[in-house]
Amino acid sequence: KGDGLTDCGNYVRLLQSFNKTHIYVCGTGAYYPQCTYIDLGHSTEEPLFHLKYHAVESGRGRCPFSPQESFTARLTDGDLYAGTSVDFMGANAAIFRSSVHSSSQHYIRTEAYQDHWLNEPEFVGSFSIPDTHSVDDDKVYFFFKETAVESSQWDRRVYSRVARVCKNDIGGKRSLINRWSTFLKARLVCSVSGPGGIDTQFDELEDIFMLETKDSQNPIIYGVFSTSSSVFRGSAVCVYSMASIRAAFNGPFAHKEGPDHRWVEFKGRIPYPRPGTCPSETYDPLHKSTRDFPDDLVSFMRGHQLMWDPILPATRQPVFMQVNVPHILRKVVVDRVDAEDGQYDVLHLGTDNGKVLKVVSVPKDNTETEEIILEELTVFQKMTGGCWPLIIVVYVCQQQQLYVSSEEGVVQLSLQRCHLYGKGCVDCCLARDPYCAWDGLTCSRYFPTNKRRARRQDVKHGDPMSQCHDAGDGFESLEAKLVYGVESNATFLECLPRFQQAPVQWTVQPSQAHTSKVMEKPYLYVLYIFDINLNTILQINKTRVRGGNGGAIGHTQSHTQLNRNYKDLHMMGMASVSVDEYCEQMWYREKKKQQKLRQLKWKQTQTDNRKARVHIQYQLYTNII
Repeated sequence: KGDGLTDCGNYVRLLQSFNKTHIYVCGTGAYYPQCTYIDLGHSTEEPLFHLKYHAVESGRGRCPFSPQESFTARLTDGDLYAGTSVDFMGANAAIFRSSVHSSSQHYIRTEAYQDHWLNEPEFVGSFSIPDTHSVDDDKVYFFFKETAVESSQWDRRVYSRVARVCKNDIGGKRSLINRWSTFLKARLVCSVSGPGGIDTQFDELEDIFMLETKDSQNPIIYGVFSTSSSVFRGSAVCVYSMASIRAAFNGPFAHKEGPDHRWVEFKGRIPYPRPGTCPSETYDPLHKSTRDFPDDLVSFMRGHQLMWDPILPATRQPVFMQVNVPHILRKVVVDRVDAEDGQYDVLHLGTDNGKVLKVVSVPKDNTETEEIILEELTVFQKMTGGCWPLIIVVYVCQQQQLYVSSEEGVVQLSLQRCHLYGKGCVDCCLARDPYCAWDGLTCSRYFPTNKRRARRQDVKHGDPMSQCHDAGDGFESLEAKLVYGVESNATFLECLPRFQQAPVQWTVQPSQAHTSKVMEKPYLYVLYIFDINLNTILQINKTRVRGGNGGAIGHTQSHTQLNRNYKDLHMMGMASVSVDEYCEQMWYREKKKQQKLRQLKWKQTQTDNRKARVHIQYQLYTNII
């Protein structure tokens, strides 16, 4: 079935911790999935990594056949919950549970080839989350996207979903045998309100991340979404609370009378116990297991898996969004950071063109948030053939490291690089990086502590006037950089702030002194001062006559000047170069440049982190921003 020899390898799709010394691993096995254990031994510093060949077993229902198919799995309490296809062609997708720690072959799954259960799903993630303090209420949540059954056959839409099942679900007695009897699903919505009440929908779930909190029953769910629209290209990150997810599952059910009817809210009688409730002898002695459920409840569950109310983001809008950019967000990892003025969730986002973005969402006084891109790192380049590698981002909390992997390899990134902001208090404060603070000497890693120390940090406002005692505009301490220019010609001035979120403002003084200012509300300070010595064509021609004593320039002198580059001419102040010689030299340099480009056109000569340059026409005497 594979398109080539590469598909017929054994691709490892599952690595789950089984206990302190063993890892449960599954691979595609050349379209014959198999699973076994890896023995790590008792030494954490030098693990064994010994593969248990005698424990190899079939991976059907635990691992996909193809390395290209979407897949998710979660090993909890000795059972493996997997969202995968269970056939060679990948047409029969299901949510499976199978026992790992015992030789029992008992399994439970969703109904096969039933669109209202699962309709061409692409699984993204799964988590085990307790609902209450009783273990009988523990559930496993699956996140995926599928072709919406609510849409018509002429308008096939993709919706993002979250589904849940009870861990103690063992199926029905006379109906739904070896099938989930507590399976429910609801729609995840990530949208932006538009004019006229029309929302821009980010329908396709790309990745999901569960941020654990002190309350194990209420983690925070972060999702990365993309749009299926043909009008624009974009991505968004939305955050959800478990309270809103549980509210949707406790709300009304969706109902459809027949194939010619529309989906509506179910208004009829709901059986007892409520569909989707986990059986518990503590709550009801008559329902010790799902096999004790009454027939009307099981019959109801066969056709009412979909909930009517969608699940909206906790902030009612995305916490981060990018539209019409040359990449799509694919992966997300979230780290909750303690800062001087509160806690912030830092998003580490992987893109489809080999980049990792570090983003923080700062809440304002109202319900809105401010999105700040702290860093944008190019981790991987294009592979042979012009394709970008698939990025997988993993966060290791104990080591405070971020691991980014692809087909090219694995890259380890530190969560903070405070030294890039310099040693000044102003730059460190304006960076608004929750990981970093000014400690009195330099910008360094911030550590929460009760000890009083000279540290300055303001993530919410980024106001150095309230944090730094030397937060002037920087004008007095800067020396003007002398730059030479020629009338009706152009040059480049560079202004490089240490942080991305601060806009750069250029001003022109009547004395032709150009200042480059970094403006971060409510603070503005001068970064560079350029003193421009402007020469007119008439001045250059007079200099040429004086330098040549009325005669022509010699061959040797002309040849030497032609080999000077533009920077040398600036340093010399254009003292002995005519306009004709200047133009001839520019033509010569351009010719050599074109020859080099033809010879080295196969190389990548531009980088994504090219320094920003400002192009100024000196014949204009207006402010340039």
